[in-house]
Amino acid sequence: MDSAFGEALVRLLPNLRRFGLALSRRHDIADDLVQITVERAIAGAAGYDPSQKLEPWLFRIMRNAFIDLTRRRKTAGTEVDVFEMPEALPTDPSKAIEARLMLRSVEAAMAELPEEQREILHLVCVEELSYAEAAEVLDIPKGTVMSRLARARRALSEKLGIE
Repeated sequence: MDSAFGEALVRLLPNLRRFGLALSRRHDIADDLVQITVERAIAGAAGYDPSQKLEPWLFRIMRNAFIDLTRRRKTAGTEVDVFEMPEALPTDPSKAIEARLMLRSVEAAMAELPEEQREILHLVCVEELSYAEAAEVLDIPKGTVMSRLARARRALSEKLGIE
């Protein structure tokens, strides 16, 4: 692994965590997904083509790791996180509370979307991947990305009461 690869990997950690949260909707699992992704990326660095963008390659690794974890959890049974605590309010809560409420309503609305719509919405709208990059990550045609994204945006706006 060369230093440029390592630096790029470190620079993309926040993006990986956001995508991990979008996939799993749990902070602890998102952290696990980031760790698994980084481990697999370092182990498979020789297979990475440096002429391509690193993000789609890492997102695909994470998505595959999430699928692996999901399959494993189905046989493991129910897990409960006893250490989860609510976040503390900031000192000037008015704007922060409003933003937090809006964010929670968007997160709740996104959580109700089918997984394929939630994934595409996150990759394109949050991670700012192009349609072609998202298609590569999800291993689907570009046209399917566009139609899923249109359906996801429509469904999200209906759930939020936005016309």
